[in-house]
Amino acid sequence: MPIPVEMPKMSDTMEEGVLVSWLAEEGDAVSSGDIIAQVETDKATMDLEVYDDGVLLKKVIPAGAAVPIGGLIAVLGEAGEDISGLLAGYDGGAGVAHSEAPAASTGDGAIQPAEAAAPPQTTETAEPPVLADAGRVKSSPLARRLAEEHGVALQQIAGSGPEGRIVKRDVEAAIRQAVPGRSVDPGYSAAALEAPAEDAFETLPISQMRKTIARRLAESKYTSPHFYVTVDVDVEQAVAARARINAKAEAEGGVKISFNDLVTKACALALSRHPAANASWFEQEGVIRRHGQVHVAIAVAIDDGLVTPVIRHADRKGLAQIAAETRELARRARDRSLQPEDWEGSTFTTSNLGMYGVEEFTAIINPPNACILAIGAIRDEAVVRDGAIAPGKRMKLTLSSDHRVVDGAVAAAFVGTVRSYLEEPLSMLL
Repeated sequence: MPIPVEMPKMSDTMEEGVLVSWLAEEGDAVSSGDIIAQVETDKATMDLEVYDDGVLLKKVIPAGAAVPIGGLIAVLGEAGEDISGLLAGYDGGAGVAHSEAPAASTGDGAIQPAEAAAPPQTTETAEPPVLADAGRVKSSPLARRLAEEHGVALQQIAGSGPEGRIVKRDVEAAIRQAVPGRSVDPGYSAAALEAPAEDAFETLPISQMRKTIARRLAESKYTSPHFYVTVDVDVEQAVAARARINAKAEAEGGVKISFNDLVTKACALALSRHPAANASWFEQEGVIRRHGQVHVAIAVAIDDGLVTPVIRHADRKGLAQIAAETRELARRARDRSLQPEDWEGSTFTTSNLGMYGVEEFTAIINPPNACILAIGAIRDEAVVRDGAIAPGKRMKLTLSSDHRVVDGAVAAAFVGTVRSYLEEPLSMLL
């Protein structure tokens, strides 16, 4: 009996994955636990392993295609086994995969690119578009999206795909015919066609990570009532303490700490004192969950966007341990080698743009957390001490809170505690 290999859910936020590369070929014998492909999720590139023994009878999805969770990727079974019945159960034999260049079935189960070089288009009377059941025009998802963005009626386009299916090139031809000399980009609206012909733009594919960032942060911003509390912190003692710690670490071959590590520790200790800020909103369950553990996520920028690896039990760890874990997690984030346990389960998040010279900003809450702390740059400026002007070092911290979970007084008390730890860093060691 043929065995389907489907796209698994590899992270808590994953909705689809991109099959980056195949590591096995059709006809290869595989065993449970063997890795047959690599899949790019919204967080990292991960190995796809099989859980059954058999022969890889068919690679259903080409490298580079995006596949939703549950979509058919491959078929295992015995050599020579008939798999047509299984393929027919997955959207006519082509799984439910989709990509920027949608694939089409040849009828025998093989997959070939549907977006080949476009045949010459003419303005002679074209064949009418082919209608699917109930009068729906047969078209690829990409063609429908492009037609909608540019205000083109699919009913007026003749399809050149299999069985008259309208594909991307057909819509592009229709747009060029309507506005000669204009280039077409699926990421632009119809208004873009009114730009001068000499305008140029670059089209970038949307990665799985970027799709997830867009979806989750849009949901957070427009469903969570954000409010913001900013404090200006005197960090002169914290800067001096860090210099002493790092001098000692350098002399003894220990781990140096960053200022961000100090903030992580201060937040972790403050969360243990203010459990109302160490919480999450779960609307479907009808509860607010106050977490008994303190797991601080740290936003790390990488080429495709950002990820938030987690320092677990941060309130119980020393500065050197926090520093070492943060650097290792940041390295693995940039290498795209993080695993689900590295990014799941945070109770609070920090985001630091101070190293870019940003003095103050507001961050969007990382759901299901109720709070995120935005860390600004350390500033040298004149301050008043004992009635006299003196040089000082200041830094702004802005807490974004979900008002469904955290009230203003709680937010103010929390950032006040963080500030007290940073202004008296010795208190974090007691």
